Amino acid sequence: MKVCILASGSTGNSTYIETNNYKILVDIGRNRKYIVDKLKEINVDASEINYIFISHLHKDHISALTTFIKKYKPTIVISKSMFQELDSIHDYEHILIYEDEIILNNLKVSCFHSSHDATDSRNFLFESEGHSIVYVTDTGYINQKNFKYLQNKEVYLFESNHDIEKLQHGKYPDWLKKRVLSDYGHLSNNACSVYLSKLIGNNTKKIYLMHLSQENNTEDLALKEIHEVFNSYNIKFNDIACAKASEISELVTL
Repeated sequence: MKVCILASGSTGNSTYIETNNYKILVDIGRNRKYIVDKLKEINVDASEINYIFISHLHKDHISALTTFIKKYKPTIVISKSMFQELDSIHDYEHILIYEDEIILNNLKVSCFHSSHDATDSRNFLFESEGHSIVYVTDTGYINQKNFKYLQNKEVYLFESNHDIEKLQHGKYPDWLKKRVLSDYGHLSNNACSVYLSKLIGNNTKKIYLMHLSQENNTEDLALKEIHEVFNSYNIKFNDIACAKASEISELVTL
């Protein structure tokens, strides 16, 4: 498997995942040109994309969807509730509805509910030929019943949206601060770090901190928090990086 984050943040989100059989996008924010250009940077032609998995319907996760599918015709993988709400794709021919799990040849995708203020918001676990990638963003918390599916995986793409103190003393209006901090908002640096301290294991090779707020976070704050939390649990793991809003990540090969 391979994974590369094309964009992560409030301006748009998209992640590329490759198996021996498929080339996949998880979400498709930003615009089509941005997605096409970033794929070219890792030597992938946009016409090769087989599937686009949709995590939820907020604009920063689907803004390029309509124009991309019009030109390249990939299959959209989406939940029934999301499909019903997204009128623009009702006449599109290539739709695959997911519920809790999808198996595509040598790829198994577990689709579990996240806690976000969007219709049927989901996170994912991609597994293929003994390799694994966890995708957890846009959620106010993680239900403990999902821990057993997420433990000791190879790559974690994990939301570390805000520093709580920076958010509380920042420019956001009170209603928006409450929304971000709620169970239907976003994971803080501290929550992300504590969750990951309980999930990572001997198989874990890489952590990417995702969806950092430009207003209420910095890479330094996010990395400082996770290293401090890991140290407090005596966890020795340092291969941690922050996904960027407008630059692709390393192409990680498992």
